Amino acid sequence: MAFQIKPNKKESENKTIRFPLPLIEKIENIIKSKDVSFSSFVIQACEYALENMDLSTNNNN
Repeated sequence: MAFQIKPNKKESENKTIRFPLPLIEKIENIIKSKDVSFSSFVIQACEYALENMDLSTNNNN
């Protein structure tokens, strides 16, 4: 299934994370036409990545 951005507000906790500036610019360009915050986009992208990971290979790196 393709990644779809959707509005979402849940109980949360603050975490500090550093992003490369080009990645921030790409994300901000995508979300500026959507009704979604930067944080919400990142959460949804992480959830999508976790749900769609290929866990069949055992990589201990």
